[in-house]
Amino acid sequence: MAVKLLHFQQTIKSITLLFNLLSNLEFLYLILIGFIAGFINTLAGGGSLLTLPLLIFLGLPPNIANGTNRVAILIQNAFGIAGYKSKGVTTFPFSIYLGIAALLGAIIGAQIAVDIKGELFNKILAVVMILVVAFMVVKPKNLSNIHERITGKHLWLGIIIFFFIGIYGGFIQAGTGFLILMALTTINQFSLVKSNATKTVVVLIYTFAALAVFIYNDKVNWEFGLVLSIGNATGAWIASRWSVKKGDKLVRIFLVLVVIIMAIKLWFF
Repeated sequence: MAVKLLHFQQTIKSITLLFNLLSNLEFLYLILIGFIAGFINTLAGGGSLLTLPLLIFLGLPPNIANGTNRVAILIQNAFGIAGYKSKGVTTFPFSIYLGIAALLGAIIGAQIAVDIKGELFNKILAVVMILVVAFMVVKPKNLSNIHERITGKHLWLGIIIFFFIGIYGGFIQAGTGFLILMALTTINQFSLVKSNATKTVVVLIYTFAALAVFIYNDKVNWEFGLVLSIGNATGAWIASRWSVKKGDKLVRIFLVLVVIIMAIKLWFF
């Protein structure tokens, strides 16, 4: 009897150790992918195309994965802003105006995301992934910042457009960075460096509203969100201090391949 009890205890101990190992591996995946996502998000955008599917594959329902991802996004952009500021890159108060407009839109978008069914969300995410990949392939060349346009009609046009970007960002976040960069480089003619610096402020501001909606509806897994934020924040800090003009083509190719695989997985499985 004692031998059987000892064997049972050893079995339970082995299962517990295995569970802890798997949990640690989950955390390792979250930190690693979070780092890549934070780096990519700060240089360009699309990092949530990696973190959202990862959170879903780790067992979170799509709408909770969406809310959980916002924890990492919030912390990531706080570190990104600090990194850009340490290099003297800022677009205050212009970025605040755009951020407030996006915040109002994000409240609407986040509420839609909370109520949407998981299966439909997966298909929308898959379509968004493909569209973002298409944009990455035909991505327009960067514009210089010689003739920046941040007043008058260009300011108001930006505010209106960022309200709608906020709706999309509040809804899904994935790929929002590309929309922001496209708007800032075409409407306001910002350089890519200034566009990214502005983007970190805008996303930080509207993420407060989006995350609040998800928290209110109990759609956040704090354990995964905080662990993921470790990677996101580290990646954002490093990327924000790099020269954005030295974009890594290998990272871009890697992201395209991963996005295609994730989109197929979400759509068909």
